[in-house]
Amino acid sequence: MTGEPWEYLVVFSATTALCAVLTPLVLRWAIRRDLLDHPGGHKRHAEAVPYLGGLAIIVTFAVAVIVVSRLWLPTGETIGVVDQAELLIVFSAAVFLALVGLVDDLRQVSPMWRIVTESAAAMVVWSVGIGVVVTTSEFLNMGLTVLWFVGITNAFNLLDNMDGLAAGITAITSLTIFAIATNNGQFLVAALAIGLAGCAAGFLWHNFHPARIYMGDGGALFLGFLVAYLGIKLRFEGGRLISAIVPVLVCSVAIFDTTLVTISRLMARRSPFQGGQDHLSHRLVRLGLPVPIAVGTVYMGATGIGVLTYVASGIGPRQAWVLTGLIGATLLIAGGILLRIPVYTAPPDDTPLFAENS
Repeated sequence: MTGEPWEYLVVFSATTALCAVLTPLVLRWAIRRDLLDHPGGHKRHAEAVPYLGGLAIIVTFAVAVIVVSRLWLPTGETIGVVDQAELLIVFSAAVFLALVGLVDDLRQVSPMWRIVTESAAAMVVWSVGIGVVVTTSEFLNMGLTVLWFVGITNAFNLLDNMDGLAAGITAITSLTIFAIATNNGQFLVAALAIGLAGCAAGFLWHNFHPARIYMGDGGALFLGFLVAYLGIKLRFEGGRLISAIVPVLVCSVAIFDTTLVTISRLMARRSPFQGGQDHLSHRLVRLGLPVPIAVGTVYMGATGIGVLTYVASGIGPRQAWVLTGLIGATLLIAGGILLRIPVYTAPPDDTPLFAENS
């Protein structure tokens, strides 16, 4: 493979089709096994929904990794600063977190234990030379790498709060990474990103409102970890800071949603780990938007930021910082407005600040 447009189109079409075909099979299997997400608590769906959709995403991406690495990377060759050993390690770490998410779906894992496992996965990735490099201190760079992987992985998990939201934002984010990587000549990073976008798009066919299946924590953690990885693989001639700020912009919708709910819950004296109807999407619904329109609005915001991020990645460092400041200011204003929308109808309970998600 040489990075021709038709090759990327084949990867995207194949992963979309495969995931779209596998998802109904997983759905039927989950129903037979009674692996269902039942309504109750902060979960407002009307009936039980299978939640093993992440399995279809994982299998599809595994096939994509095998095919792409075989066609794109002969043994020992490196293209776009990615090699086969690195792919195996990153994919294994993502699958490990998917298993943790599955256990969380079935039995509920303590938030602190989940953070420990995510940090361990990030450390494994760091140990083979993959990480955030923005300072001259290796220890500080290691800490930033763990923070990046844990933060983005959980941000995408938290974003899975409304039908089609996490899958759609993953597709948009991955397409943004694809466009930037293609422009940079990072062909394998681009292929992996377009493959991940295809997985999300194929699953979205069954997950958009009203959802017939959920990806579950396993699928969300898997996607979040891979997006975090692909984001920091982007490299720019503008230097370390530009290489650091572009991934943040790429993932800004997920980061914005996580920051919004964390601040909101702390202001309301609630645990940041306590689930609720207080995310960005829920606030849009509170304004009177139907669920598909609310989700579509977030899609449009993510697409707009993706286009601006692509522009920022291709201009000079000074102009990129100005554009980044404008995006940040816009999100800050939007956050202030959204925080004023009432989302808590009951007084805070006696749940400790670091209680498990409920």
